Amino acid sequence: MGVRKKERAEQIKEAKKSVAFAKLNNCPTSPRKMRLVVDLVRGQKVEKALQILKFSNKEASRRVEKLVLSAIANWQEKNEDASIEDADLVVKEIRVDGGSMLKRLRPAPQGRAHRIRKRSNHVTVVLAAKDNTQSK
Repeated sequence: MGVRKKERAEQIKEAKKSVAFAKLNNCPTSPRKMRLVVDLVRGQKVEKALQILKFSNKEASRRVEKLVLSAIANWQEKNEDASIEDADLVVKEIRVDGGSMLKRLRPAPQGRAHRIRKRSNHVTVVLAAKDNTQSK
């Protein structure tokens, strides 16, 4: 490996050290309901986001709270020497994508059938240090 390539690889590795993410796949909640919860915490500080999720009445908020805690644990694993309070972590990006759909049939009047679509979603959370979010 050349010197420039090695230096660039080190720069990328150092930049990724301040960013951590977690994913939740095939969560059995419709993406529309999950987006209502996710929009509450996008761009918030991690401590405030966890409080919002803890006191929210929505069922999806429990899953998002657990996912944010997982992302925090991933960040701690990357940065063992740093503390969370000093890092000032922020929910940089949180995204909800549609997942697989279970299709069921429900009886309808006059011998017909209606299709029921049981939706699921994928949620991705990206946490970053406060100073890292301003540069992008």
